[in-house]
Amino acid sequence: MRNKTIFVACDTSNLNQINQILKNINTKKLKIVPKFGLQFFYSKNGRKFLEKYKSDFWLDLKINDIPQTALSAVDSLKDLKNCKYITVHANGGLEMLKAIKNKTKQINKNLKVLGVTILTSLNNKSLKEIGHTKTVDQLVLKQASIIKKSGCDGIVCSAQEAKMIRKKYKNFLIITPGIRMPGDNLNDQARVMTPKNAFKNKVSGVVIGRSLTKGNIKNNVKRLIDHLN
Repeated sequence: MRNKTIFVACDTSNLNQINQILKNINTKKLKIVPKFGLQFFYSKNGRKFLEKYKSDFWLDLKINDIPQTALSAVDSLKDLKNCKYITVHANGGLEMLKAIKNKTKQINKNLKVLGVTILTSLNNKSLKEIGHTKTVDQLVLKQASIIKKSGCDGIVCSAQEAKMIRKKYKNFLIITPGIRMPGDNLNDQARVMTPKNAFKNKVSGVVIGRSLTKGNIKNNVKRLIDHLN
């Protein structure tokens, strides 16, 4: 199962909770990489923590701005030597995506840029409310083409769209949030899937948050391993 990458969403600003998550997710049976988002990165000690963190991690900032501002944001992260993945939003457009990918080549050749499509908290009704005329599938497929054209390394989409994306793009990183273990609460997610079914859709990795980090983390990891067997 080491070929299945599990990204653990470390969604807290509490350093003690972060350390507990990192301490208890280790297992030789799965490749597990922590994902730090806006909540932790913007916290008082988050940035300092990541400067010193010695293992690979994903920085999920969903950068989305005019190209020059986006480039400046990426350049400000060059001291985070173990940042292995970073997210940018497809809504920023082709030129922004291309500029960011070119910048990361200059500052860290090992940094993979992932283009974010429609957030997994949204559905067709949500898209219509904000003015989109395309369905989720149509819009994600369009965004995927822009992300691929830009030279980015992969895409972030729900597991429900992953099969469609994989069919069109054979050699592309596809990372899927909105992952829940069977029977778990959906919380604020709309487009969800279990880890096993997501990997059946040929994703490269899945993002799991509360299903792993709430309650007994070691037991949750064991439950995940059993689920994937």
